[in-house]
Amino acid sequence: MAIIIAGERSGVGKTTVTLALLSALRNRNQKVQSFKVGPDYIDPMFHGYITNLPCRNLDPFLTSESYVQQCFIRHSKNAEYAVIEGVMGLFDGAAGGNDYASTAHIARLLDLPVVLVLDCSRLSRSVAAIAHGYKTFDPRIKIAGFVLNRVGSDRHLELLTDALKPLHLPILGVLRRQDNITIPDRHLGLIPSNELENLNTVVEQLAQLGESCFDWGKLLPLMVSKVDGEVEEDSNLASKIRIAIARDSAFNFYYPDNLDILRSLGADLVNWSPLKDTKLPEDVQGLYFGGGFPEVFAAELADNYQGRKAVENAIFRGIPTYGECGGLMYLCERIIDFSGNIHPMVGIIPSTAVMGKRLTLGYRNAIAMQDSPMISRGSKIRGHEFHRSTLNLEPQNPLFTMQLGYDSQNFKSEGWQIHQVHASYLHVHFGGNLEIPSRFLKHCFRFADSCETVLI
Repeated sequence: MAIIIAGERSGVGKTTVTLALLSALRNRNQKVQSFKVGPDYIDPMFHGYITNLPCRNLDPFLTSESYVQQCFIRHSKNAEYAVIEGVMGLFDGAAGGNDYASTAHIARLLDLPVVLVLDCSRLSRSVAAIAHGYKTFDPRIKIAGFVLNRVGSDRHLELLTDALKPLHLPILGVLRRQDNITIPDRHLGLIPSNELENLNTVVEQLAQLGESCFDWGKLLPLMVSKVDGEVEEDSNLASKIRIAIARDSAFNFYYPDNLDILRSLGADLVNWSPLKDTKLPEDVQGLYFGGGFPEVFAAELADNYQGRKAVENAIFRGIPTYGECGGLMYLCERIIDFSGNIHPMVGIIPSTAVMGKRLTLGYRNAIAMQDSPMISRGSKIRGHEFHRSTLNLEPQNPLFTMQLGYDSQNFKSEGWQIHQVHASYLHVHFGGNLEIPSRFLKHCFRFADSCETVLI
């Protein structure tokens, strides 16, 4: 069994509740596997920092229902406890017309109980109407109990408790208004865990909060991981291909499953830093630039001229390269930051990434308009966009045509294929299409063979 931490809407405190739970379990020396519903990268970083295990994303839109089930089984079976943090409100899905890819959808897929977080800051007796609605809206969802967040006083708690009694569901936690526990944010959400100097202090505060606010006697039995089922094992290729993974404060948006899948297909992943390293790792046959915050660290990226030149030279030599969102921006000629400052980048893509106020966000259905190291023409893939930059020049022959939303009737063209570079704003989960990493590694093999031929 495991639990899903869900909210009645966004902003009710799901992440605080989840992190307090994980921090308290860490202090008890318990092995806990965490998951996050949806395409988010940043919340899982905090999960992983606390648990010392990669947090896994559960997203049936980016992958599939069967992949979600397999992923949960694979990573829960060796943990003592399993906790899933939901996304948005419990029933909010990829489209307004149904709850596909919602927290409720995951709860049904995995047959798990839901702990509902209620924001009580402006409620007393009315909290019962909200709770009753969530309890009865979909009878297939098993509400295990409630966590009351932002409770103002003992009298306030008494009113809330009395109101909820007729529902015959337990109150599993009570969080008072916590002004002293804050995680700062910026234009794409929380500031990632690796940038916070006081994170250990925050985690300890969260652990203390978790110890005092939850009814552990009722909560722990719900979280015990008793997962049954088998998972398909991936096959390894005989030879290893070395892939350089850009990993530092500027590039850290990677699904752990993507890296695991590359390893399972025969890749040897080598981390390097475009911020600090002046050359690429030795003997690599592929480059992978994930998303992140190159706009925040644009000055430092620009100052590392030798690092940028090393990437440019490798791409001119034909090395297969995957640039995703932030990676796309880094491969452009320049980035113009929020203050209007211009920073030179690698320069492979003849365009400029310009930061702006408008947030581009949402699921995408995409069709490949041409071949690339990652996809073949006509391929259909799913992904997710999340950025505040735009390119001042789009390609004449774009990589994709995209449907803007789960069931939208609006489309746009996007993405670059140049040399052996595949670069796009689209974030992709390889669990949704194993042909993508397989094709990438095949191109890397060809590059390795061509290098050996030249040496001979």
